[in-house]
Amino acid sequence: MKILIVDDVFENRKLLQDLMADQGQCEMVSNGQDALDLFEASITDDTRYDLVLLDIMMPGIDGQEVLKLMRAKENELGVPPSEESAIIMITAVNAPRHVLDAFFKGGCTDYIAKPVSREALFNKLKEYDLI
Repeated sequence: MKILIVDDVFENRKLLQDLMADQGQCEMVSNGQDALDLFEASITDDTRYDLVLLDIMMPGIDGQEVLKLMRAKENELGVPPSEESAIIMITAVNAPRHVLDAFFKGGCTDYIAKPVSREALFNKLKEYDLI
C-alpha cells in the first residue's frame, strides 16, 4: 500500500508513520502544497496513493482545501470514483461542522480524532478493506 501522511506537526507525522510502517510505503509532508504536488504526480505517474492521512487544521492550505483539491485533481485526470484514494481526515478539533464539511463538501472517506490510536486507525482501515 502507498500512503501519504500530511500533518504540520512532526510528532504527529512520525506517530502515523510508525503506526503504518508495516502496512506499506509511507511518504510524509508538512504542508498542503507539498501534499498536492505529490498527489498530482502520483496520479500522472500511475503510482497513486492508496491512502492519504490528512490533518484538517494546518497553516497555509488547510486540510479541508487540500481534500477538495485532491478530489478535483482525481476528477480532472479521469480517476474513476472506484479507484480514488482513500482519504482519512485526522482532526484534533471536536467540531462537527469540520467533519461534516469534510464529508459533504470535500468527499473524504472518513475521519479519526486525535490522539490517534493504533486500534482506531486500524479499525478504520479494515472498514475500507485497506488492511
